[in-house]
Amino acid sequence: MQAHRKNTSNRQRGFTLIEIMVVVVIIGVLGAIVVPQFMSRPDQAKVTAAKIDIQAISTALEMYRLDNAQYPSTQQGLDALVKRPVGVPVARNWNPQAYLKSLPVDPWGTPYQYLNPGVKSVDGGYDLYSLGSDGVPGGEGHAAELGNWGG
Repeated sequence: MQAHRKNTSNRQRGFTLIEIMVVVVIIGVLGAIVVPQFMSRPDQAKVTAAKIDIQAISTALEMYRLDNAQYPSTQQGLDALVKRPVGVPVARNWNPQAYLKSLPVDPWGTPYQYLNPGVKSVDGGYDLYSLGSDGVPGGEGHAAELGNWGG
């Protein structure tokens, strides 16, 4: 028994080539899964920023409606939030301090879109949206439209 114990304690301990290859493959698989998750974070931050902008513009539109009894028309657009709109409906109680100091653009550099009456919004309200990262209607993922309808 003692000879057997002595024999195992003298053997060198280390990793075989196969064990090292298995570890390298595991690290590679983990890297392939984890790295794209970190790479998509800037896109996710832009989506979050666009949603926050849409909420802020929606709040300004609500203030406009409270002052003027209705939202600006599509023709008056979001500009009605920064300068007195012309045309119909007339903004009788337009308040230059109540809405926005300037119109934001979406995180991809494209102006926010506005339609009144809206097509996608519930209850026949307005549509306020960003065209997403590709700047064109439609798309999927980060290129999809984001709007006040929950997109």
